Amino acid sequence: MEQALRRLSRIKMFVLDMDGTIYLGEHLFPFMPRFLETVEKTGREFCFFTNNSSKNREAYLDKLSRMGIHIPAEKMLIASAVIIEWLKENRPGESCFVVGTPLLCADFEAAGIPQNDQDPDFVVLGFDTTLTYEKLTKACHFIRRGRPYYGVNPDLNCPVEEGFIPDCGSMAALIRTSTGVPCEFFGKPSPHTLEYMLRETGCKPEELAVVGDRLYTDIAVAAGSEVTSILVLSGETTKEMLKESDVKPDLVLRDLDELSGLLEKSEPHSRDSL
Repeated sequence: MEQALRRLSRIKMFVLDMDGTIYLGEHLFPFMPRFLETVEKTGREFCFFTNNSSKNREAYLDKLSRMGIHIPAEKMLIASAVIIEWLKENRPGESCFVVGTPLLCADFEAAGIPQNDQDPDFVVLGFDTTLTYEKLTKACHFIRRGRPYYGVNPDLNCPVEEGFIPDCGSMAALIRTSTGVPCEFFGKPSPHTLEYMLRETGCKPEELAVVGDRLYTDIAVAAGSEVTSILVLSGETTKEMLKESDVKPDLVLRDLDELSGLLEKSEPHSRDSL
């Protein structure tokens, strides 16, 4: 307990996962209002980061608002923003074929990245809940012709009220099986995302904590850094999965309600230092 409190005493910003951490589907976990109030009461800050690329920032802001969580846009971070920022810097002016929802495609359009379903320079795969066989066929065709291939997020499954549904990582596995070509993933746990989090929050690594329910994304993103990783057992990961995993979090908690209790016992921060 004392070690956990010491670790938390230096945290100024919590980067919170969403699916399985603050809600399941359309149902906000009942402890969330207390947690957010405790974060602010102890002089800390929070923001959200989701790997889920089936929606865009505006859709998530609307969803949070429906749940009673009203935040400015800069507090809603998303994996698609990480890859778009990287592509604009590293592949300027090139066109892409996006296997994604209309909302993901709209984000690429808004960013000024040309989309091309005939002869693109590269392929992007998102968590496409509108996936069709035609899209898969085109993507595999372009990849076999040597086009670079990028995945927005590596999640294998997305948690929902009924259990889990296939996510971007599972769709990428299908494409890899067909073409023999792996993709470079962005989103958690990519180093691109950790750099993005630090840049967007303005925090030093030791001042940041990432909180989530998945070992291979939420927790692994902090590996090898001074960023604190906090696993909550309210979503995908079970105690058995944790025991068998090589990825180990700095803290393991039942849920964000337990984290609220620890924050109330830890040393508060001055807002002026944030």
